[in-house]
Amino acid sequence: MTSPFISVEGVNKHFGSHHVLKDVSTQFQAGEVTVILGASGSGKSTLLRMLNRLETHDNGRIVVDGIEVNDDARQLERLRAEVGMVFQQFNLFPHLTVLENVALAPRRVRGLSRAAAEARAKELIERVGLAAHAHKHPFQLSGGQQQRVAIARSLAMQPKVMLFDEPTSALDPEMVKEVLDVMKELARSGMTMLVVTHEMGFAREVADRVLFIDQGRIAADAPPDVFFAAQDNERIRAFLGLIVH
Repeated sequence: MTSPFISVEGVNKHFGSHHVLKDVSTQFQAGEVTVILGASGSGKSTLLRMLNRLETHDNGRIVVDGIEVNDDARQLERLRAEVGMVFQQFNLFPHLTVLENVALAPRRVRGLSRAAAEARAKELIERVGLAAHAHKHPFQLSGGQQQRVAIARSLAMQPKVMLFDEPTSALDPEMVKEVLDVMKELARSGMTMLVVTHEMGFAREVADRVLFIDQGRIAADAPPDVFFAAQDNERIRAFLGLIVH
């Protein structure tokens, strides 16, 4: 058995008096696609954000590809270079074109020349199906197109793992599919992915495993066919009853 790409051991997190994550321990393998489910406020996004230190953990241990997740500036720099993240909101620079948005970090952080960064950006913009829009500004794009730019921008740093925090929840329903299609292509390419989402079709079709977090604890960890089959956990049944139509 190869050592896990990400290891979470006995992690706790409080926001004031609210105990958000309770002794969470789990592992993620390289090349694995994990969908993280749970009711609003269950702690799923908090767990995801801890993996690149956007949230701190109170105690326990998190290791990503051999890098201990802590406040050491040098460790943090190495970590952030390996972990790409896509949020609900697209966070694109409005004054930059699509091409400039995608090429910026490789130039600033990786030290690529303008030509090399733009060549990489063009490849990724084409990969997410937006080659015709490379010289547009974000306001000229739909929400789905902006989210695909955000995915290309994260990929431009050549991360080893991609974290998605409800990437389709801010989109109109007709735009969800175009973003999920890009994510499916990424999964097929072998990218390690952790996805917080309510898109059950994506979980069934693409995930290698489903984690269900309930009130700060992992209540289920199973392959999708097992998770979505006869579910004996009452809280999970209730959750699926609300989500799956």
